[in-house]
Amino acid sequence: MKGFLEDANYSIGLLDEGATLADVIDNCIYEHTHTGKRAFYVGDLGKLVKKNIQWQNVMAPIKPFYPVRCNSTPGVLEILGTLGIGFACFSKSEMALVQDLGISPENIIYINPCKQASQIKYAAKAGINIMICDNEIELKKIARNHPNAKLLLHIATEDITADEEMNMKFGTTLKNCRHLMECAKELGVQIVGVKFHVSCSCKELQTYIHAISDARCVFDMAEELGFQMNMLDIGGGFTGSELQLEEVNHVIRPLLDVYFPKESGVNVIAEPGCYYVSSAFTLAVNIIAKKAVEYDKLLPSGVEQTRNDDEPVFTYYINDGVYGSFASKLSEKLNTIPEVHKKYKEDEPLFASSLWGPSCDELDQIVENCLLPELSVGDWLIFDNMGSGTLGEQSTFNDYQRPLIYYMMSFSDWDEMQDAGIASDTLMKNFFFVPSCIQLSPEDRFSTAA
Repeated sequence: MKGFLEDANYSIGLLDEGATLADVIDNCIYEHTHTGKRAFYVGDLGKLVKKNIQWQNVMAPIKPFYPVRCNSTPGVLEILGTLGIGFACFSKSEMALVQDLGISPENIIYINPCKQASQIKYAAKAGINIMICDNEIELKKIARNHPNAKLLLHIATEDITADEEMNMKFGTTLKNCRHLMECAKELGVQIVGVKFHVSCSCKELQTYIHAISDARCVFDMAEELGFQMNMLDIGGGFTGSELQLEEVNHVIRPLLDVYFPKESGVNVIAEPGCYYVSSAFTLAVNIIAKKAVEYDKLLPSGVEQTRNDDEPVFTYYINDGVYGSFASKLSEKLNTIPEVHKKYKEDEPLFASSLWGPSCDELDQIVENCLLPELSVGDWLIFDNMGSGTLGEQSTFNDYQRPLIYYMMSFSDWDEMQDAGIASDTLMKNFFFVPSCIQLSPEDRFSTAA
């Protein structure tokens, strides 16, 4: 997280009603074209406010705890903290980060399934008590280093559709839960609830039904053994789509009402990450090199060649890659399609193209095959939905420069925050006015976090 978060000073451009996200991107590209073509993000923080309103309308009273590693930039964390959202932290640095925002320990949970002893001790000293556990070795480690810990037993889900996650599956079985609770009783460790996680790649909503039913079984076991359980964490897996949110709510609400009714005193929480931030950030990258390649070498294996051999095929290299903003590409498919910034004619021919990062590494492929007009070195490409998993700690591969971040918010979203009484004085100091349709000059440019 160094580099992004050492300096918490940042500014949020307030856009009047005539300005759009496209205007902001145009202005930033204009500036960068004259001062150095560095990749940059534009973050619309107003979308975080809208997402939170959507969450409250659909999922209340389930309290969201935002996973910090999803996007740990200061503007995001401060807005979410102002909205009263809790934080789910994976490391000491993340816990320290949200505590620096004045977040109370009661609104922080430690969700790393494989915790270092030193970081457990840090959580104990900081008063962060709620953490997860799924095996006996972890339980004993917590008992030694955090006598006041309050554990959520992490149970596995029957998520057979998320093939990509099977190699990193966490969570214990129902059968093992009783053994863990018996061990906890001997060690004097409190167990206060259950956590499960359903992957966002899981298409089978029945998984939630099985997971909530299993959680109820664990609560019943705990009651037999004398534990007072009061928390259920239904994890993440929320894509950001309002439709998906409503579908999940439609499935889980009847079960929660039956198994964990309000009078039971069980607090239900969740860990929506990309739900909040994915659509809020757009990345602009610059083409730094270009070459023509043979078409058959560009095609994925097993795909038949159908194009004219004389037609050019292009490989483009951009100033950001998998060792930076596209790090998630190493473990999952890219869920955004590049958009060409420059204007081109509708009937302009499109060519098979591939996009690569600046490292000249064979792993640094961003888009394997797409159709683009012929582009030139210096042209810009735009990637939307880049707010999740791309704005945390990143590599310093070679001379890689972290992209600048330009925060913005519309006046209507700003007014909504003020009307709701959720805009702190500290946060308000970060705002400044940006007139519409004015190109940024060196004297009147966005302040950035970098």
